[in-house]
Amino acid sequence: MHHPIISSNTYKSLRQRLKEHLPSGSVAILVANDIMPTNADGTMPYMPNKDIVYLTGVDQEETVLILFPDAVNPQNREILLIRETNEHIARWEGEKLTKEQARELTGIQNVQWRTQLPRILKEVMAEAEFVYLNTNEHLRRDTQVISAEHRFALQLREEYPLHQYRRLSPIMHYLRSIKHPEEIEVMKKAAEINTAAYLRILRFLRPGVTEYQLQAEFIHEYLNSGASGFSYEPIIATGANACILHYIKNHSLVKDGDLVLFDVGCWYRHYASDVTRCFPANGTFDPRQRDVYNAVLYVQKEAMNMLRPGILLADYHKKVGVLMTEVLIDLHLITREDVEKQDTDWPAYKKYFMHGTSHFLGLDVHDVGLWHKPVEAGMVFTVEPGIYIPEEKLGIRIEDNILVTDDGYENFTAGIPKEIEDIESAMR
Repeated sequence: MHHPIISSNTYKSLRQRLKEHLPSGSVAILVANDIMPTNADGTMPYMPNKDIVYLTGVDQEETVLILFPDAVNPQNREILLIRETNEHIARWEGEKLTKEQARELTGIQNVQWRTQLPRILKEVMAEAEFVYLNTNEHLRRDTQVISAEHRFALQLREEYPLHQYRRLSPIMHYLRSIKHPEEIEVMKKAAEINTAAYLRILRFLRPGVTEYQLQAEFIHEYLNSGASGFSYEPIIATGANACILHYIKNHSLVKDGDLVLFDVGCWYRHYASDVTRCFPANGTFDPRQRDVYNAVLYVQKEAMNMLRPGILLADYHKKVGVLMTEVLIDLHLITREDVEKQDTDWPAYKKYFMHGTSHFLGLDVHDVGLWHKPVEAGMVFTVEPGIYIPEEKLGIRIEDNILVTDDGYENFTAGIPKEIEDIESAMR
């Protein structure tokens, strides 16, 4: 089985891309995420800072990365600080990276223990003029706690108030949105694993199973294939549940005649897949399901053809909205009179299709990227139109993961059936 990895040479080239965006006299400092608590003495599974993962491959807590291209001392141009391990940590938590292992993984030669950070900061800050720090600037963020990045920024500004501080996030958002060939190979592997899981579901799905049993089939395939788990809470929604956009209870019984919506993805080496399909529980679409499904599929195919280099995502979403308006009229869900009287801020089609069509995909499910800049070759997006009709207990969404190329796109998840004939054939 092929297991693609990202090499230390690639991490070096990704760091070099970042350095090329920094003006002379700049230092960039990135710090690891906190381990988040739950209740009592519990903690959540650790989620690393994906910018550090992108630049180094290191996914440990307490990591700090310092990039200072103009440092007088060549040793200070790249510094990686990691948590110092010991026998107690190794016994209770498992071994952490040694300095030599960190050098081999990242290609960074100056690796220090995290305890050396105050000393190193004094030396670096004495030379630097501009300090680039990171915070979470994702457009959909809804954070109720102060992150480690935010806390570090406040502390650094308190200790070194006269430096010129600048935002690293816009640079990282752009760099991460253009995927390196080795990143693409890892993402293809994530998609391959997800494809196998969906093919498994086509063989397992039938009336009388539960949503949680279907979820169990996914996680079995993921872990058995080398994925590390779900990349987000899986949505497995039968019948009317599919009209709840972020339905995650997954506790209902699948009934004969239901259409089941699956929105499920996996992590593979920190990269996400994110796919949606709708399958009939009994193996056959009824006439109304068929009509609505084919309408969504038509919009999805057209949308994938629109997502080309040069288009702005705002314009792309408007064009998809025009397409969706026409199919909803054909399905007798809205009328041309509705369209003529619509609120331009909330068009008529949004009654049945109220979410976006695409988002960046990569190290995060809703990955970072610059929404106000044109699409470029090398970006990876989801394409996921849907129609949700609560009064008919029918919700349909179809989602693939595509790489934008110079002359079109490559669909990573094309192996998961989505034509009605192929779905029904696979379920026989």
